[in-house]
Amino acid sequence: MSRTLTWTVGPLCEGLTVEQFLRARGCSHHVLVHLKQTERGILLGGSRAYTSQKLNAGDELTIQITEDQPSAGILPVRLPLDIVYEDEDLLVVNKPSGMPVHPSVHNYENTLANALMYYFTARNIPFVFRCINRLDRDTSGLLIIARHGLSGAVLSEMSAARQIHREYLAVVEGILPESGTIDAPIARLEGSALMRCVDRERGQRAVTHFRRLAVCPPLSLASITLETGRTHQIRVHMSHIGHPLAGDFLYNPGSAAPISRQALHSHRLEFAHPVTGEPLSFTCEMPSDMQNLIRPLRG
Repeated sequence: MSRTLTWTVGPLCEGLTVEQFLRARGCSHHVLVHLKQTERGILLGGSRAYTSQKLNAGDELTIQITEDQPSAGILPVRLPLDIVYEDEDLLVVNKPSGMPVHPSVHNYENTLANALMYYFTARNIPFVFRCINRLDRDTSGLLIIARHGLSGAVLSEMSAARQIHREYLAVVEGILPESGTIDAPIARLEGSALMRCVDRERGQRAVTHFRRLAVCPPLSLASITLETGRTHQIRVHMSHIGHPLAGDFLYNPGSAAPISRQALHSHRLEFAHPVTGEPLSFTCEMPSDMQNLIRPLRG
């Protein structure tokens, strides 16, 4: 994979060093080290440049990000792959339920990483797997994948700064209030390697906003947005207020809803493009199992 980016230095950037200029465009320390170690990684006016060099207005600065080695330990496996958007810097993928994101014990060949490795290997493109927003195995919907180190660094910073706006659709048990905010800290449940719980003493702050979209007893359809990104946050918070997700075997084991997984879907993503700054917005409809579940609902 090779990505070349060129900027013309404006008057406001005159006097900055190459490093300062690139840092302002999201280059992390790791990316700068990579560029320094790459032949023709940083060029000023077509000649190799040092990061300490100062810039003049009108200068042309070019970087070349080259990644020749794919992620180690990820087998290319032909699996269903729904790519919603793709360019040289990122992909947006609609992940199906039942597919883990990362390889792990017992999940070596059935993950989104395996599917993407196959996709790029078939095109003879070395691929490093960088998933920006994580989804549980049985949660469906939109995910962002960075194509190279610079876009990965910028998108990771945006995610940490809550600049990637996510909306989920969920089907929950009971008659959900019209709207509300859940501000309740979440911690790992003592004695469990998997489950989380609301814990006022040990937990990290977690904030979830919800809005009811439709209701038909005994279920409600909700739009959910997050201020924080704790593990299982939506599942824990909705269970905490007495409206657990339909089909959630961990936090709602007695659910009678006819669905074999938690009814949760990453429906919308909005963020600025990591290189161009262009605003991007993506939506994808709920999969058929959730659509069938809410078909009787009326607003």
